[in-house]
Amino acid sequence: MSSPHRVPVFPVDHLSRRPVMRRGGTSLRRLWPSDGPAVRAFFLRLDPETRASRFMAAVGDRAAASYAERATVMSGVVVGIFVGGTLRALGELRPFGNGPSGLRRAEVALTVEQGFRRAGLGSMLLQRLAEAARNRGIAELRLSCLSHNVAMRRLIMAFGAEMRLDDGESEGAIRLAQATPLSLWREGIETALDFNLAVATLPLSRPPPPLPRAA
Repeated sequence: MSSPHRVPVFPVDHLSRRPVMRRGGTSLRRLWPSDGPAVRAFFLRLDPETRASRFMAAVGDRAAASYAERATVMSGVVVGIFVGGTLRALGELRPFGNGPSGLRRAEVALTVEQGFRRAGLGSMLLQRLAEAARNRGIAELRLSCLSHNVAMRRLIMAFGAEMRLDDGESEGAIRLAQATPLSLWREGIETALDFNLAVATLPLSRPPPPLPRAA
């Protein structure tokens, strides 16, 4: 892979100007700890191949459930796409420190359930997470996938990443433009909408999630 200074900068703005998606009973929103049961069910529904692609190795139900229970409370941002009220695609943003040049970096993981692929869901997740990342001062996103995952490699490259192949794995780096007042305002509006939608979908017997805070 080229030096981080030569990775193309992805501006995000022209891709992230979209409302929360609700067409046909579908919604894209941030996930909160109250979404834990939906996240757990999502990971347990994944077929072995999809689960291996997410974790870069074979993972059993117990390990998948254990990870799902921590997913929405770990550092970072998690977003999901619901279809007919069921979580079908999930994206995770996990900061992991600075690069050699001092740039803040984060890892992104995207998972789309079988039967809901080739519909642009992965792209929408990545757009949302890219904007969340740059609004938090993150300058570079890292994405990894198995080398035979052609669809994921194409998606990463569509966002301007250069790919590196290493021992059966592919890794791409996406450089992000700096946050702007517009991008910060837009995320604030989206977060408020997401929070209200999450509260509206809670069973009446469950308390609302805590008010959102910056990751």
